[in-house]
Amino acid sequence: MKTAINHATGVKAPLSNKPKAVPWKILLGLLGGVAFGAIWPSVSISLKFAGTLFVQCIQMVVIPLIFSSVTLGVWKLGADLKRLARVICVTFIWFFVAGFVSIAIGLGLDAIFRPGVGVHLLSAGSLPANLALQMDWGRFVLDLIPKNVIAAMAEQHVLPVVLFALLLGLALATIGDRSKPLMGAMEGLLEAMYVMTRWIIALTPVAVFGIMAWLVASQGRSTLLALSKLVALLYVGYLLLWAFFWVVLALSGTNPRQFTRGLAEPLLLGFATRSSEATLPLMMETVPKLGVSQRVVSVVLPLGYSFNLDGAALYQALAATFLADVYGIPMTASLVFTIVVTTLVASKGLANVPSASLVALATVTHAIGLPVEAIALITGVDVFMDMGRTTTNVYGNAVAAMLVDKWAGNFEAKKGDETKVPAFGSPGSELRGS
Repeated sequence: MKTAINHATGVKAPLSNKPKAVPWKILLGLLGGVAFGAIWPSVSISLKFAGTLFVQCIQMVVIPLIFSSVTLGVWKLGADLKRLARVICVTFIWFFVAGFVSIAIGLGLDAIFRPGVGVHLLSAGSLPANLALQMDWGRFVLDLIPKNVIAAMAEQHVLPVVLFALLLGLALATIGDRSKPLMGAMEGLLEAMYVMTRWIIALTPVAVFGIMAWLVASQGRSTLLALSKLVALLYVGYLLLWAFFWVVLALSGTNPRQFTRGLAEPLLLGFATRSSEATLPLMMETVPKLGVSQRVVSVVLPLGYSFNLDGAALYQALAATFLADVYGIPMTASLVFTIVVTTLVASKGLANVPSASLVALATVTHAIGLPVEAIALITGVDVFMDMGRTTTNVYGNAVAAMLVDKWAGNFEAKKGDETKVPAFGSPGSELRGS
């Protein structure tokens, strides 16, 4: 049997070639929900609550999980500030490289196929109330600093919580042994969150069944057919982006097929729920099992949740150029440059913004002179695009964690090293101080 090395512990763990049972149950729930929604639409409409309930259960554990994980990860890295700085620097460099590649794919597909040329559409949906036309970056920066971190946690504001956890982890690393009691409690909280996550994830097939049944019963087929070319082209773009990820993974020494198979459960969950947040607890537990250092996971995944939205960046670039073609705006070099820069910036840090992808798209369309009403042309099929968008966001963050660990982590166990991170979520793990 093949083995994978957990770089956080240096321990070889068996890596089964057989797919897990849970992903197959999720897939069956997904297919069953599609069939049920098509056959009994009147009953399926009422099943939306199953998905809402499931996502709320996941949201219940996300903030405690992020807070404890980031604090522990930074505390462990705090003994080597140069390494921590290298990890964060490489992380953000990769985020922008991946974002640029995502945007380039979207622009390239539009340049080749021009799906919006000659298209005349009526509004396919409605816009959220009070949709912002652009990001208020001054307010965004101010919101990073929570006036009350407890209130930020209660309101599910991830970025302020991540920043506070980073600073707390660094501060605790500077006080030496006096931090160990609090870190012991923090590890206990993290393990408890993993246990609760496993309880919730056990209900995933049922939740996915209800979500897909409602989705099939509630979404109009005529809208999907009218914009099918855009939706199909978007998924071609996602396939190209995944191919890029596979090439980079292979060049870094990672088997991309094996890596992707190990992520089957969170990827299927993201596709069905259309929520990156719903997959985060599962990702925090799954990615280390693929050989990524827990310390890197603790830093990269929470940051990626806010700053590494590769699927969203590709969608915004393709959707903006599609709408520009619909309105007959010439695709000049200056227009393309505006789309690239605006999308690259607008796709970062939107995790706390309601209707985040639409806000980012509104920012891009506003920058190129389109009316905000243009977005309503594609909102009717946004749910179908969002499924691939979320799945790609989730996959891109897992890839980022693996690559950062390869390029900047270097956490292989060394003889006499007493700062190894415990195997979070594993029975009997013990906290070792620095």
